Amino acid sequence: MGDETAFLGVERSVLGRRWMGPDAALQRLTDAMAQTTRLPRAVCAVLSRSGVPPEGAEDYLAPSLRALLPDPRGLRDMERAAARLLAAVDGAEKIAVFADYDVDGGASAALVICWLRAMGHVATLYIPDRIDEGYGPNVPAMETLAQTHELIICVDCGTVSHDPIAAARGADVMVVDHHLGTETLPPAYAVVNPNRQDETGDLGHLCAAGVVFLLLVEANRQLRARGRQGPDLMAFLDLVALATVADVAPLIGVNRAFVRQGLRVMSARSRVGLRALADVARLEAAPTAYHLGFVLGPRVNAGGRIGAADLGARLLASDDPVEAEALAERLEVLNAERREIEAAVRAEAMAQAQARGAEGALVWAAGDGWHPGVIGIAAARLKESLARPAIVIGLDGDEGKGSGRSVPGIDLGAAVQRLVREGLVLKGGGHRMAAGLTVARGQIETAMERLSELLAQQGAGAAGATSDLRIDSALMPGAVTVELIEQLETVGPFGAAAPAPRFAFPDMRIQSLRRMGETHLRLRFGDGESNSLEAVAFGAFESELGPALATAQGTRLHLAGKVEINQWGGRRSVQLRLDDAAVPNS
Repeated sequence: MGDETAFLGVERSVLGRRWMGPDAALQRLTDAMAQTTRLPRAVCAVLSRSGVPPEGAEDYLAPSLRALLPDPRGLRDMERAAARLLAAVDGAEKIAVFADYDVDGGASAALVICWLRAMGHVATLYIPDRIDEGYGPNVPAMETLAQTHELIICVDCGTVSHDPIAAARGADVMVVDHHLGTETLPPAYAVVNPNRQDETGDLGHLCAAGVVFLLLVEANRQLRARGRQGPDLMAFLDLVALATVADVAPLIGVNRAFVRQGLRVMSARSRVGLRALADVARLEAAPTAYHLGFVLGPRVNAGGRIGAADLGARLLASDDPVEAEALAERLEVLNAERREIEAAVRAEAMAQAQARGAEGALVWAAGDGWHPGVIGIAAARLKESLARPAIVIGLDGDEGKGSGRSVPGIDLGAAVQRLVREGLVLKGGGHRMAAGLTVARGQIETAMERLSELLAQQGAGAAGATSDLRIDSALMPGAVTVELIEQLETVGPFGAAAPAPRFAFPDMRIQSLRRMGETHLRLRFGDGESNSLEAVAFGAFESELGPALATAQGTRLHLAGKVEINQWGGRRSVQLRLDDAAVPNS
């Protein structure tokens, strides 16, 4: 990618973007792969963009967990943590699982709870309240849990919780996390975290559930060494896949295998909680990575955002169909409420950010009364719309709680930790793609200015960041078949660090179109011959795209988007999810 010539000559599209295709070297690799593998050129274009050589295509298209799974013992404290977990099981000790309130935390907790249940052990689940307790372990909760439990396992949190872990007197505390660590570790029995300062960082792309899975792999290994059989961990991969996608972990290396294998497990609908959730979401087709991130994930998150914090984890860990159905229905209601609250905050935040100016390395907004449960989603929307790291802060009294989302290549968590060290925020942390912080009201402007400087040093806001639309290759409507899309899906799953392929359809004519609701648009376009394709443009009338398309019927246009299979009423058809359009020679 990176040819200086705009793809199809599009210097400025309807949405103000410059279309950029593969450079000459990448096109040569694509041609060579097509000749060697006999795969469709569109598939080869995506493989080449992903850095896959022709001889590696077969293995890449069928990622093996056995081949890609790292040795858990490569992480510090792993063997010690697994041994302590088994000792607690053998000694019938009381175990508490303290987890974050998001999907990754809930899935991580469910992994531990389900593994212990299979071992004949019942654990206590504790999820802190987002508003009253905030993120991670706190002193009162840890003191209370330590009074009645011999072992406390903190998942997706705890790496920087020095005082709360010290307060858990009388109990051993294990941390299984992925958030960035500081120079000193908390006084825990074990801290298993690929993002500890003394780790190599080779597994830093794992979400917490991925790290928990490795812990259970090591525990099963130690059981086998004793001549005992542990629970079937392949059946747990649906939880790992859900957390990996929902936490926006990069879909590279073993994460690809986690998600691919996890989706297969999920399609069997054997986990009662996920089955109930899919049913209330009216998910009829086999789940994809998109469904994990945009259908199931938000519903699991809804409890932690605006309801009871433990609902999502309880649902994922449930083995009771009646309980699971009730929890899923409750989360569905909460998710609808969350969407209403989030829409209001998002609109205010966007207006404020645009008024402030969206040309720098960071976009941010702050407002009184903004619900802390939706500021992360609002930050994600700002990031998506403006292609820059974003922070949204909800103010309450003299303090504000902020949530941030980053763009590929920019480590937001490290920058926020730098603010903590410099004393500009009261506390904060996170990982590369997401972070949280607490800041004094009077320090917000200074802190955000400094954060913008730190992100600019990493390259955020560089020229072209907001104006380029990456295109993998050109297609014609007649080439888009169910079979082609299924082959393209084997290159996935697609998500963070592995964007779904985008194709351009040159010189098309819109044959028909109709508005759907207030903001969406459905249309059919063709090449002037007998070939045509359905397309849908979600949110088209929230931008310039909708009005431009509505007046373009019969005129020539270049169209760009992602091809997908649309399942409706038991039928499967192909369609384009439209991202942008351009007038030829524009």
